[in-house]
Amino acid sequence: MAAAPIFPHLDGLMTLSRREGVDIRPTLLRVLTDLYVQASAHTEDEERQFVELTSRLIDQVDDATRAVVRGRLSIYPHTPDAIMQKLGLQRPSAGQRVPLARRIPEPPAAAPTARPPTEAQLRLSALAMQPQDAAEISGMFFAASQSERALILHNLAEAPLKPAARITDRRAVRAIETLEMAAFAADLENFTLELGETLILPARTAAQVVNDPTGEPLACAMKALGMPSAVFQRVLLFLDPEFGSSVDKVFRIARMYDHLSERAALIMLAAWRGATLAATRAKYRPALYDDDRQRARASMPQSRPAAPADSVLRGNSRGSAG
Repeated sequence: MAAAPIFPHLDGLMTLSRREGVDIRPTLLRVLTDLYVQASAHTEDEERQFVELTSRLIDQVDDATRAVVRGRLSIYPHTPDAIMQKLGLQRPSAGQRVPLARRIPEPPAAAPTARPPTEAQLRLSALAMQPQDAAEISGMFFAASQSERALILHNLAEAPLKPAARITDRRAVRAIETLEMAAFAADLENFTLELGETLILPARTAAQVVNDPTGEPLACAMKALGMPSAVFQRVLLFLDPEFGSSVDKVFRIARMYDHLSERAALIMLAAWRGATLAATRAKYRPALYDDDRQRARASMPQSRPAAPADSVLRGNSRGSAG
């Protein structure tokens, strides 16, 4: 192949390419491309010569060289149309500054990777909400810190545990009105009594829920009852004057209440009820059939009291008189 005079720097490369055993085509195509893109404009003869030379070389070079040439010509504004088509490039549309290549098809979206369950989720997922398990959840919740309680409630919402049944709407509406009036009067006693009767909780558990210093148990109880957020905020402000005077505490519990799920609250209510049942079973343990016999064996036998001395003497005197 003979190079035209408009590319005088290619004479040496063209001579070298005619020698056997030397594959100069990749280098020739790169040099030819570099010389062409250095000029801001070309005549028709220069463009024609460039198309004739590069069209043959593009099909004969390796993929790496073709990719380099394609990248340089993709940003050159005067690349001939024939070369654009051969390299799979597109002319820029209005507002675009560089040519665009053909759109690469996007790979199919991978399925979202399931997050491994946390330790708390693994622990709670094994619980079948038996009384002893409910007692464990209840005790863990009351003994936890504020951040730990939030994590427990978050995990309870996704745990495969059976929640308590919802309170009927008529009973819930009446209880909410009573609880709100008791809170306005700061009447902790009647508030606790109404809460225990509505949620079917013993007085001891209801008092523990109401008197908790951080407020998470009360939020669970009110969410299980279906109390509106605005009413719950008023309860926080007036029920306990010391708690209501702290803006940070009221805002934190109110915000937690808005994010607390009803399912988590109902599961916690079921745990409180189950814990009460577990405590009752432990208190009134059924007696075994041989408990009395075992206790009798453990006790020492009692000796019979000795007969009075005067009775013994009277018996002896009767014998001698006879």
